[in-house]
Amino acid sequence: MFKKDITPGAKSKVKSSVQRTIRSKVLEQYPLLEPYIEDILPKKEQLDLVKLPDRIALYALGTTPLFFQHMDDPLLPHLTLIHRYPRCFPTLRIDRGAIRFVLSGATLMTPGLTSPGGRLPNDPNDAEGRYGKKELEAGEVVVIEAEGKEHACMVGVLKVGTEEMKRVKKGQACEAGHYLGDGLWSLSLG
Repeated sequence: MFKKDITPGAKSKVKSSVQRTIRSKVLEQYPLLEPYIEDILPKKEQLDLVKLPDRIALYALGTTPLFFQHMDDPLLPHLTLIHRYPRCFPTLRIDRGAIRFVLSGATLMTPGLTSPGGRLPNDPNDAEGRYGKKELEAGEVVVIEAEGKEHACMVGVLKVGTEEMKRVKKGQACEAGHYLGDGLWSLSLG
């Protein structure tokens, strides 16, 4: 989605009523963020809307990008927010071999998640329960971590559910919304 460098368009202040709506959408979509919502979207702070190419809206607090949205699609968290609150989003893990493809903006393929280095929900190798017990459905927003790395490398939308991935073990798994090093990552709001 953001393969090339992007230049921000018009920046406008979000009305307080719209800000409340965004806040409730965020809590509905990501319920684990509730304890941190006052830090992320404080009621007294001014939220900004930055228009980006291809009808994408970026919501930012000062120079900190928080969420972005393509038209009426779900709100996707920016990687800086994910790095601050890593345990608040549904997460999957790719194996080492898939890292270079993800960081070049390719669509994530199922073998990167179903191989020995990958992790899906209910994985027997996931002793600490990091990747959850609940199977994820197609269309859900998911954070992608990389095997052997500390921080998430991508956030995107699942094309197929995790149960189907385990069963079929091939095909497209997740559409890249935003990844480390893309145009959105290097965008300066200062």
